[in-house]
Amino acid sequence: MTVVVVFIVVLVVLLVAAFVFVGWRDRERLSSADDSAAARDASAMREQSAAERHAVQGEVWRRGQTPNS
Repeated sequence: MTVVVVFIVVLVVLLVAAFVFVGWRDRERLSSADDSAAARDASAMREQSAAERHAVQGEVWRRGQTPNS
């Protein structure tokens, strides 16, 4: 009985270690300078789009128009 419990504990520890190692390895492989540059570009484009949308809504309000007309 003790041998079975020790075997199961060792198996679980090895599985957890393999899971952690693969996650660490993939995280290292996936992060690069290109990824951060692309994230910055996407963020800038989202902010620009939001600013343009805000400006258009402000013009509609100033002219007293409804947005759908």
